[in-house]
Parts: sequence; structure tokens; C-alpha cells
Amino acid sequence: MEYQGKELETGIFKEATEEELFLSFTNLKGDGQADLRYHGGKDKAVCVYPFEHYAYWEDQLNRPLSFGAFGENFTSLGLLESEVCIGDIFAVGSSILQVSQPRQPCHKLAKKFNVTDLAAQVQDTGFTGFYFRVLQEGFVNKTDSVILKERNEHQVTIHFANQLMHHDKGNQNGIQKILAVQGLSDSWFQTLSKRLEGQDHDTTPRMFGD
Repeated sequence: MEYQGKELETGIFKEATEEELFLSFTNLKGDGQADLRYHGGKDKAVCVYPFEHYAYWEDQLNRPLSFGAFGENFTSLGLLESEVCIGDIFAVGSSILQVSQPRQPCHKLAKKFNVTDLAAQVQDTGFTGFYFRVLQEGFVNKTDSVILKERNEHQVTIHFANQLMHHDKGNQNGIQKILAVQGLSDSWFQTLSKRLEGQDHDTTPRMFGD
């Protein structure tokens, strides 16, 4: 895409498909990530975004939105951040998936919609969506249900994790609670472990670009 006279490479533009696709440990067949600093890898194989948020963003952005508008692989129904927990295990088609972390929106989303602070808006609302890692590769299609197979014992919701990561940064008990979750992504584990040691990371490059 072109943004302010510069060419940018991005995988954020998704199109709906009727085709059954193979889901590997790293991504869906035909999908790809351009910036591997913030996207991709086994902990972020599948990006999920709740359809329930679409009406809010259509109103905010003053435009209709089609499935995949937020760069997600799965546009879901019934998988809200207030209910889905890190470490939860789901079956989709013949694949088995595990929730690894909230989605952290980046500047490519803002550039796609030409709204400078859109990544910050998404983060602040908590309407972020989340990532799956793939425990068992398989085939998926748009008619598949997302079936909860195992609820993680710690029951740390995506909403709680978002609040702590972005707003309640000094909550050390909360950090310890998230770090105890088996299934938490390595990047979140590293970030929160460093925060316990008094270190915090700069989110400006992710949110607004270098």
C-alpha cells in the first residue's frame, strides 16, 4: 500500500474465502505477515477479531466494514475479550488451538484506515481481539464452529490482560497472575517479567511506526 507518498508492505488486507484452508503451526495457507517484529510466529498463528465490535467501529469510522477489516484471520461470533481466557483450548475444524495473548494493534491498522491514532483507540477500548497458537494442524473453513475444549484453570481473560498491560501497569499481583498461566505467549511473558524488574518497553514504534 502507499501511505503519504511511501510504499509500505503489509499483510493487513484480508479477503473472505469459501475455500477450506490448511492451518499450519505458523499460519493459514495463503496468509503471510510482513513485519515479523510484531506479527507472526507460532504464538500468533491466528488472529481473531469479534464481529460484535464491528458496529462500534463502523460508527466511529463512518464506513461499512467487511469481514477481515482489522486484519484478522477469523472474524468470530461469541468470543468476546471479557469471556475468552489465555490458555483456553478450542477445536476449529480438524485443528486444535490455544489462546496465547491479546492482539496488540499496530500502526498498519491506522494507516489502512488513514486514522493516525486508530491503534491507540483499539487498545484503549479493549476491543483488541486475540491470538491463537496451533496445537494440532488441520483444515478449517468459515462454517466451522469454534468449540471450547478446555478452560484454563487460572481464568485470566483477554480483557483483564489488556487492562493490566496498558492501563494498570503497576499491579504486581496481576502481573504474577498472568505469568502463572501456562500457554501465555513468550513475548508477553518476557514483557511482563521485565516490568516486575522495573523495566517497561516503548510502544511508540508499534503504535505509530518508526
